[in-house]
Order: sequence, then C-alpha cells, then structure tokens
Amino acid sequence: MNEYQIVSLISLTGFLILVAWSFRSRDVNWKKGLYMAGAWAGIFAIVILFVDIVR
Repeated sequence: MNEYQIVSLISLTGFLILVAWSFRSRDVNWKKGLYMAGAWAGIFAIVILFVDIVR
C-alpha cells in the first residue's frame, strides 16, 4: 500500500463517519438511508447512460 492509497482510505473513512453522523442527527434509519442511496445510484446510472448514448 502506497501513501496515496492510505490517504484515500483515511478520507473515505472520514466521509463515511460524516454520513453516519448526519443520518443519526436527522433520525434517518438504515432502511430509508439505503433506499435514498439506491435512488441516487439509479439517478447517476441514468445520467451516465444518457451521456453515453448521446456520445
């Protein structure tokens, strides 16, 4: 593991902590959180497919 991978791993861990803290402060349960994450993943997938088709 080089220094760039270590920095990436530390920042990813920090981002996950921030997201979990945000969910807890807004009283979002895991089921609703996973639903919202799936919705965002679907939106990004649709946009990526649209851009790929237009190209």
